[in-house]
Amino acid sequence: MRAEVVAGVPSYRFLMRKGPLQPPQRAPASACPLAGMVVAYGVPVTDETAPAGPLAGLRVVELAGIGPGPFAAMMLADLGADVVRVDRATEVDPAAFGTPHPDLLNRGRRSVAVDLKSPGGREVVLELVRGADALIEGFRPGVTERLGVGPADCLAVNPRLVYGRMTGWGQDGPNAPLAGHDIGYLALTGALHGIGRAGERPVPPLNLLGDFGGGGMMLALGVVSALYAVRSGARGQVVDAAIVDGVAVLSTMIHSLRGMGMWQDPRGVNLLDGGAPFYDTYECADGRYVAVGALEPRFYDELVRRTGFPLPPDEPLDRNDPANWPALRRAWARLFRTRTRDEWAALVGDSDACLAPVLDWAEAPAHPHMAAREVFVRPAGVEQPAPAPRFSGTPTALRRPPPHPGEHTDEVLAELGYPPDRVDALRAAAAVA
Repeated sequence: MRAEVVAGVPSYRFLMRKGPLQPPQRAPASACPLAGMVVAYGVPVTDETAPAGPLAGLRVVELAGIGPGPFAAMMLADLGADVVRVDRATEVDPAAFGTPHPDLLNRGRRSVAVDLKSPGGREVVLELVRGADALIEGFRPGVTERLGVGPADCLAVNPRLVYGRMTGWGQDGPNAPLAGHDIGYLALTGALHGIGRAGERPVPPLNLLGDFGGGGMMLALGVVSALYAVRSGARGQVVDAAIVDGVAVLSTMIHSLRGMGMWQDPRGVNLLDGGAPFYDTYECADGRYVAVGALEPRFYDELVRRTGFPLPPDEPLDRNDPANWPALRRAWARLFRTRTRDEWAALVGDSDACLAPVLDWAEAPAHPHMAAREVFVRPAGVEQPAPAPRFSGTPTALRRPPPHPGEHTDEVLAELGYPPDRVDALRAAAAVA
């Protein structure tokens, strides 16, 4: 199935769309490495006869939440799925319709506003589920069951549905009913213990490791895997994606190294946790930082050659002896303080020295490599990461900006076959907005 582009928004063949299709705008042949593609919403996409991502034709219902659930839905939408987000009816502001919502995690989908606690709202969600391939929700265990849109309710109307559940603790276990956040989930997996400087307290790694790596990404993978099983003849099923499970899986290599006697339990003393002086960050003369990752001997030798390490009277001690690591770290720190961050980056240049400038959020998009690959894009002037990964035969695109709650309620209900008088009745009953 394909998606036609209308003013930067796709119209799928299984959906109804009013008005004529407008020809898409083509990018100049030399505009970017993705030249020859079509531009919609300011981002390269394939022409209108090609699939709009590998998941084109997939229909997903997302019960609105925060963090990892929306991230999983964003990933599916970025890869071409038609995602409808079910927002709260109390959050609707019609005056905001037509302008992008600032929450980029909600990009690529449409929004309907529903009161899940009302019979009419439940009816609408189950109608969405009837024609969907998957549903994603991030409530505490048991909440959707009480609302009447739990797995049993949804699978009753659509036995092929994949029901994705995103939680921190999982659907069962002593902590399952408890509140929590990324830092707490990391704490119980052992991962938080391993992050930080030697002799200092553990440091939370933003919420990238738990919410997004161990949570949302695992949910997206689980949903796609279950959908593959359905396409192969299996029935629909529940995907229980727990952040504690996902983070534990991500730490498999560390557990392996511990078992082989190659990783110590104290933090900040190992090869990859900042313990090694050749895998660390260093402050430069301008107060900014460089990141050094010269793990392999030949890359370390290149770093030494390029930087002129060490400064007198420091000595080029054997880096393979951990007893030398404190002295080597002091020597590298003294050397890096003699030039600015960008001077070091220029000195190392295009080499295998494995040194990179530590860029801030604002600097990263302008780096030559990031710019050449268009890792960040600016649809409608809003800078954001481009979809990933990249597909040679079914390229992805950002087809829609983040919607405001309820921006597409009438459109989606019409596609479900609701006549205008029924929509008016649902709205009058505050079941939808």
